[in-house]
Amino acid sequence: MAERVEIFDTTLRDGEQSPGASMNVAEKLEMAAQLERLGVDIMEAGFPIASDQEFEGVRKVAEAMAGPRVAALARAVDKDIERAAKALEPAKRPVLHTFIATSDIHLEHKLRMSREQVLERAGESVRLAKSLVERVEFSAEDATRSDLDYLVQVTQAAIEAGADVINLPDTVGYTTPTEIEEMFRYVIEHAAGSEKAVFSSHNHNDLGLAVANALAAVRGGARQVECTVNGIGERAGNTSLEEVVMGIRTRQNVYPFETGIVTEEIVRASQMLSNLTGLLVPYNKPIVGRNAFAHEAGIHQHGVIASRLTYEIMTPESVGRSRSELVLGKHSGKHGLAKRCEELGYSLSPAEIGQLYERFIALTDRKKEVFEDDLRVLIASARDESFETYHLKHLRTSGGDPTMALVILERGGEELVETATGDGPVDAACMAIERVTGVSGKLLEFSVRAATPGKDALGDAHVTVEFDGKAIYGQGASTDITEAAVQAYLGALNKYLALKAS
Repeated sequence: MAERVEIFDTTLRDGEQSPGASMNVAEKLEMAAQLERLGVDIMEAGFPIASDQEFEGVRKVAEAMAGPRVAALARAVDKDIERAAKALEPAKRPVLHTFIATSDIHLEHKLRMSREQVLERAGESVRLAKSLVERVEFSAEDATRSDLDYLVQVTQAAIEAGADVINLPDTVGYTTPTEIEEMFRYVIEHAAGSEKAVFSSHNHNDLGLAVANALAAVRGGARQVECTVNGIGERAGNTSLEEVVMGIRTRQNVYPFETGIVTEEIVRASQMLSNLTGLLVPYNKPIVGRNAFAHEAGIHQHGVIASRLTYEIMTPESVGRSRSELVLGKHSGKHGLAKRCEELGYSLSPAEIGQLYERFIALTDRKKEVFEDDLRVLIASARDESFETYHLKHLRTSGGDPTMALVILERGGEELVETATGDGPVDAACMAIERVTGVSGKLLEFSVRAATPGKDALGDAHVTVEFDGKAIYGQGASTDITEAAVQAYLGALNKYLALKAS
């Protein structure tokens, strides 16, 4: 039997630190449920000291998970560790993950501590964590830019204090595969007691080497890989879960290991995360991108028809991408809709199915066939309505330069009508919305794309709008792209009002 490499998923913590990717508690729970179906060994649910909402998110995930270990992050500071332990109390298999930097760059410029002080703090933090939670992971932040012999000392101190897992992260995405493999080999060989701990690799993608470095770390002795769905994370992101898992599975001759990941759930996890965060998956993204199994060149098509082995090193089915989608239409009932949503990984209440069904039927009046991606977009846009203060009841635009927009918003049964002119229909409509609500926002990002092929495709609009210095994400969907964009803007505005009132 192949040796096991555990998958430590940090989508809910490091991944959520991607600009615009923050999730509320309900969204974290929904994604956590999918990560459990995916078969991750450990999921890092958040950083409890950061805020009350973050604490509650970790606690709720800890309560909900039956299979995976649930981890919480804490700096090597007593109050952080105690707060993390408190959030993990409901967890069946908790992991307290504490960290401190070990590179001279961080010691001098960030921590302003000596090597001796950091060494002492690392041991003290692990001992405190171990007294509160059964399993402790220690991370030497910026390990790949740390002195190797000092890294050995810190690792040894953490293990002596009771650390079960030692993480040697490439915090800034600086290292190369050869270097990180050698680093793991050196530390494991020279740190006394290393056989008592699992070594873990956490890599950032600043130079595009995160997956390659993670796989090299495994060759060097790491038996846990820390990663995120779609590779999301700070700056250029983290190790992509789907890429490292399928790398191991596909190249067994080079990486003779196994993971517990249910690979058929990979695409579903990718699409769910994209809809929750608004971070769109590039079409050419390995494994999960729309074009990952598409063949347009004639010579490729001919080869694939003859044998898929000619141009496919894995099957679409192996990662959960079906070659034929179940198509829904206006004659589909609520039960069929509910069943399809369940198959896509969404657990919706009867009331939510009822609301979704109304939107679904309205969509079938505009397009004949509703595909899986249409449903995902409808579910995502319906989620934004949970924050709804203002509802877009009617939109009409006319003219060229300038464009005039008539907007009718509904609030508590009252209709509010306003007109405005602007540079194009979206600008004019947003100006009218601002006049009605008295709230002005600055559009930071805007994108719209077709959810499915065809002229009658559902337009999927995503915006990030700044209100009072806060960046708020909004999503909208309609076969009319102007309406989709305006719904996205209004969705962001409604979220802002809900956050302001809370």
